[in-house]
Amino acid sequence: MKFIETKLKGAFIIDLDERVDRRGFFARTFCMKEFIDHGLKPTVAQCNLSFNHKKGTLRGMHYQTPPATETKLVRCTQGAIYDVIIDMRPDSPTYLSHIGVELSAENRRALYVPDLFAHGYQTLTPNAEVVYQVSEFYTPGYEKGLRYNDPALAIEWRLPVTEISPKDATWSLLLEPVSVGV
Repeated sequence: MKFIETKLKGAFIIDLDERVDRRGFFARTFCMKEFIDHGLKPTVAQCNLSFNHKKGTLRGMHYQTPPATETKLVRCTQGAIYDVIIDMRPDSPTYLSHIGVELSAENRRALYVPDLFAHGYQTLTPNAEVVYQVSEFYTPGYEKGLRYNDPALAIEWRLPVTEISPKDATWSLLLEPVSVGV
């Protein structure tokens, strides 16, 4: 695997190191030792699969708080997505900064999402399928979220949103408008 650190410390794009022959190629998609060697958390508590019918579908921006923080290894196995992560670590120099990466069945990239990073994605194709390896069990009482279109984050999504859950559409804004009384 090829680990490419992003501007958000601890977040990595992971490309395959393909061993090619006339049959095609072979590559590792996960290796506990290599993750540890890069300072990453190799724990896998559960694996999730998300299938999305429509191009423009948006899922996110989710994260879990202590003691149930989770890392994720996200890969698109069919179609393409624009995957976005936001640094939610209050003491980080990149707090509230984000990056976006295109993950697709064609480029076979993965994105490693560290603890205390919000994560979400938008489908760039119909019938997009996404696989997550997650380090912690989903714990609803510790789930938080950010609004995908929060002006304070200024995320530039690639397409108009065609589908979104009511929960994802109504997360609170970071800076809610203040109403002034008369």
